[in-house]
Amino acid sequence: MAGGLLALLDDVAAIAKVAAASVDDVIGQAAKAGAKAAGAVIDDAAVTPKYVHGFEAARELPIVWKIAKGSIFNKVVILLPAALLLSAFAPWAIAPLLMLGGLYLCYEGAEKVWHWLRPPAPSDVPLDEALHDAAHLEEQKVKGAIKTDFILSAEIMTIALAALETDSIWFEAAALLVVGLAITAMVYGSVALIVKADDVGLHLAQEGRTGAIRGLGRGIVRGMPGFLRALMVVGTAAMLWVGGAIITHGLAEMGQHGPEDVIHGIAHAFAALGAVAEWLAGAAIHGALGFVLGTALIPLVHRVLAPALAALGVGGGAAH
Repeated sequence: MAGGLLALLDDVAAIAKVAAASVDDVIGQAAKAGAKAAGAVIDDAAVTPKYVHGFEAARELPIVWKIAKGSIFNKVVILLPAALLLSAFAPWAIAPLLMLGGLYLCYEGAEKVWHWLRPPAPSDVPLDEALHDAAHLEEQKVKGAIKTDFILSAEIMTIALAALETDSIWFEAAALLVVGLAITAMVYGSVALIVKADDVGLHLAQEGRTGAIRGLGRGIVRGMPGFLRALMVVGTAAMLWVGGAIITHGLAEMGQHGPEDVIHGIAHAFAALGAVAEWLAGAAIHGALGFVLGTALIPLVHRVLAPALAALGVGGGAAH
């Protein structure tokens, strides 16, 4: 009896080790896959605060929570099953879809750069009266944010799916679920901290018990506008870099290795200056490629795709 019990305990321990290893593998693969989606993640965190701008402080966190719940629905209920079906029945479509997502990142990044260089003239068209109602405006903002999140979440989940190294659909499902939930928590947790940072700084500046704490509060309040501008710059650079890299990698997977080999060769020339210099050179070239591709797409989107979507009654456009 004792021998049988010990054998059973050994079996349980072995199963537990396998389960723990599987969990570690899922988390490890999810972390690797999530890192591949860095550009879209940074863009998501950079663009979301604008949907909260202009509302009362008491409504900021509830709005962020509404958008976060919509993001979870996008990733878990819609995109995760779609990604699993794609992996099971049309794995050949992953690279082309990934490249479409890369082109979208290039377009978004290039359009933001051109808006900075040539700001659009302010519109004289008055807002619809309904938008003056705070509840209606909040509803519209949340819907717009969730639509934008869907596009970015689709990119994130497709990039994550392409980065996974497994033949198990259950492993893919678990890893994508971890990626989706972890990235959502990271993005919208960061957004919540960003949108409330000025309130925290103001409280510290007014109520701080020491001069150092009050000074810290004033520094936070003064520094937030610059921080938000820097976040937008980083997000735009990340979009162009990741978009360009996705395009060259996708071409390589389709047998066209030339662009990727050339970029790797140029970046490797900087290896003597260190790994960081080599990485920066490759990222800069991919970013420049992304900007060129995105700039070429701007007239196509504005003059062809946007009017076509408007004719079909699809609102919102492609831009953030």
